[in-house]
Amino acid sequence: MNAPIVNPALTKNQSLVFEALDRADGPLSAYTILDKLRDHGFRAPLQVYRALDKLTEFGMVHRLESLNAFVACAHRESACCGKGHGHGTVAFAICESCSQVMEFHDHEVDHHLTDWASSKGFKPSKTTIEIRGICQKCAA
Repeated sequence: MNAPIVNPALTKNQSLVFEALDRADGPLSAYTILDKLRDHGFRAPLQVYRALDKLTEFGMVHRLESLNAFVACAHRESACCGKGHGHGTVAFAICESCSQVMEFHDHEVDHHLTDWASSKGFKPSKTTIEIRGICQKCAA
């Protein structure tokens, strides 16, 4: 688990949602987060989605498109995270056996994708790569 983020700009709901993701062993759907936070006054999915939208904007949380789930950013202690800072290309290796998610960034991949997009006149707004397979532990 990463060191907790101290961010006074977070609302109570944003902090609770982030803490639920940070403590999780794997990705969580918005409805799973809602179930975990009912004792904290969460009653509607919209409360979770609003918090997730802001946390994603701040670079503290990532959405895994293929799983329709969320994870806390694994690299938030670095300067690449936080509001106004971009991760570049975020890549995730997702184990189909144990659901472990490994987040990584590769500047060479960033450069290749940027060059390709530029050559095609394409202006990407977000790039996320998800690689699904079996992790080393499950393959052993």
